[in-house]
Amino acid sequence: MANVLITGATGVIGTQLTKHLKDKHTLTLVDVDFSDFPDELQEGSTVVEADLIQPENWEGLLDGIEYVIQLAGEPDAGAEFYGDLLEMNYKLPHNLYEEAAKAKALKRIIFASSIHAVDAYPDYVQVKATDPVRPADLYGVSKVYLEGLANYHAYTNGIESIGIRIADYKQDDSELDKDADKNGMAMYFSARDMNHLVDCCLEATLEEPFLIVNGISKNTFPRLSYEEARVKLGYQPQDDAFEKNGHFS
Repeated sequence: MANVLITGATGVIGTQLTKHLKDKHTLTLVDVDFSDFPDELQEGSTVVEADLIQPENWEGLLDGIEYVIQLAGEPDAGAEFYGDLLEMNYKLPHNLYEEAAKAKALKRIIFASSIHAVDAYPDYVQVKATDPVRPADLYGVSKVYLEGLANYHAYTNGIESIGIRIADYKQDDSELDKDADKNGMAMYFSARDMNHLVDCCLEATLEEPFLIVNGISKNTFPRLSYEEARVKLGYQPQDDAFEKNGHFS
C-alpha cells in the first residue's frame, strides 16, 4: 500500500480511479468541492477541499505522499487562454512541481496529458508517444506545456514523472457512440484500461525519470500507439471499441 494523492478527485476520471484504488492504497483526495462526491468513496480517505491555483494551499499537502496523480485542470478543449486555461493548466501544475521539489517522501508524479497534444496529425495516422508534438488547439498546447514542465523537473530536480496522453475516455460502455466512424472508435479509451494503466504507472521501475505514454484501449485500429506503455510499463489493454460496436475491420 502506498500513500497516493489524487488532484481533481471529483472529476469523471478521478471518481473512477478513486473507486479502483481505494482498497489498494491510502488515498488523499483533493478538489475544490466534495458536496456531490459519494460518501462511500470519501470513507477511509483523507479529503482536502482546496483551490490548488493558490500556491499557499500546496503548503504541506505532499507531506508523506509517495505518488501524486495529477488530474486537476481545465478539460474544455475550446477554452481560451486568458481564463481557466491559464489558471488551471499552467499555474496549477507549476505549483505542484514547486511543492514536489520539497516533498521528501515523493517517488513519482503521474499526470494527465491529452491526445490533444498530438491531435493535429491527419486522421487515420497512428501517433506514437515518441512522435513530435502537434497540438490541435490551445488546450493541447497547455498539455504540451505540462509535459515540458515535467520533463524539466525530472532532469533538473530529480522529480520522476509519467504523463498519460488520454484519448477519448469513457467511464462505461453506455457512453460509446454506436454511430461513430472508424476514426472515432480509434480514439476509445475505457475506464478499465485507464485503471490498469495507472496501476502500471504506480508499480513500474523507470529507466529514465521522465516518460510519456499514450492512454488508449486495444482498438482494432488505435489512433495512438500504446507500444511505449506496453514495453516500458507492462500495459496490456483489454477493450476494443470496434468489437463493442460490432465492427471488425
